[in-house]
Amino acid sequence: MEPQLLHGVTDSVATVVIHHPVKRNAMTSAMWAELPPLLKELAADPEVRALVLTGAGGTFCAGADISTLQEAPEEAQRLAVRAEEALAAFPKPTLAAVRGHCVGGGTQLAAACDLRFAEEGALFGVTPANLGIVYPASSTRRLVALTSPSAAKYLLFSGELIDSERALRTGLVDEVLPAGELDKRLAEFTRILVSRSQLTQAAAKEFADGREDREDHWRAQARSGGDLAEGVAAFLQRRPPRFTWTVPTSG
Repeated sequence: MEPQLLHGVTDSVATVVIHHPVKRNAMTSAMWAELPPLLKELAADPEVRALVLTGAGGTFCAGADISTLQEAPEEAQRLAVRAEEALAAFPKPTLAAVRGHCVGGGTQLAAACDLRFAEEGALFGVTPANLGIVYPASSTRRLVALTSPSAAKYLLFSGELIDSERALRTGLVDEVLPAGELDKRLAEFTRILVSRSQLTQAAAKEFADGREDREDHWRAQARSGGDLAEGVAAFLQRRPPRFTWTVPTSG
């Protein structure tokens, strides 16, 4: 099978699978270019309420396919940044499910997700110093925001891999699961995500990502969207809420 991004939607959760097992799911230029339009399609699907990004088999992503860097390094980096930014801008909750190696461009993609769950034994690295690459400013800022200036510098300066426990301590990972438990936890947590108010999630995502000019917009959405009334009614009636606000497909 050619290197590609596989995807499907089950129970309101879209799953995107990085599939290039011959090269430990390294991202080719075509795969980087494929990701933004795929995300746009999934964002516009009203059935989708959350997205999981993962890798085929026992590896998340070993980074960029080095052959693409040899051919056209600046273009390869431009495509990677565009894909990363499209993932960060996805309007619904995103979660990276990491097994095995999550290195270079793999960490770049995982960091662009809202949350990262890893299986014990996963390895993380940011490796531009191994190749003499200038890591993008936006990617560096995102790494610093997740971890700390010193942790980001450790990763960027050394290019060394860190294990899942250290990734958890630095903030690069949100949860670490025992071997064989990641899928079960993903199913459990995504069920929680899709049951919650998309209105709350969408506003929280914007605010957490630093946007400061939309408070009036979200107050208006809260007044007219119906989720608050439904949430209060469901709480008083001791039943699960049936939230109806959905992320607009444009605008």
